[in-house]
Amino acid sequence: MISGVLVKVISLILLMAVGIVLILGIGTLFKGGKSSKKYSNKLMQLRVLLQFIAVIALVTFAYFFKN
Repeated sequence: MISGVLVKVISLILLMAVGIVLILGIGTLFKGGKSSKKYSNKLMQLRVLLQFIAVIALVTFAYFFKN
């Protein structure tokens, strides 16, 4: 079974990934130009996907590791 430390590490990695993609997406959006048109929407779509994965993982961890 997965240990509590591993659950915390996975949770932190997922949350940091969402935060990094969010910051990159906002930065690209405000930068403007061709890169904004090309990457901003894709980064925000990636953020939504990562958020979905993070929420599912956190809910699953909370369900299986409730004390």
